Amino acid sequence: MGFAYVIGQVSVKDAEKWAEYQQRVPETFGPWGCELVLRGKQFQALAGNCPHPAVVVLRFPSPEAVKSWFDSPAYQALIPLRDAAADVVLTAYEG
Repeated sequence: MGFAYVIGQVSVKDAEKWAEYQQRVPETFGPWGCELVLRGKQFQALAGNCPHPAVVVLRFPSPEAVKSWFDSPAYQALIPLRDAAADVVLTAYEG
């Protein structure tokens, strides 16, 4: 069985709120077996143009775990903070 990944492309609007979101979101990972794989900043576009300068990669044990985490009350409660802090595109992939 392969993993499932959530890729977040991020443009921060409010650094203070984004720092709070980053501090609080890992609390939602435990029940779903989520692991933070990467939190980084783009240093070069090698092909094409990505409008978001930062990326986050999360790994889950299954697509079902991704959906359960995203739909969980704990994560849903953080969405207003996330949206106030940054423009975020979240996509999920099987791997």
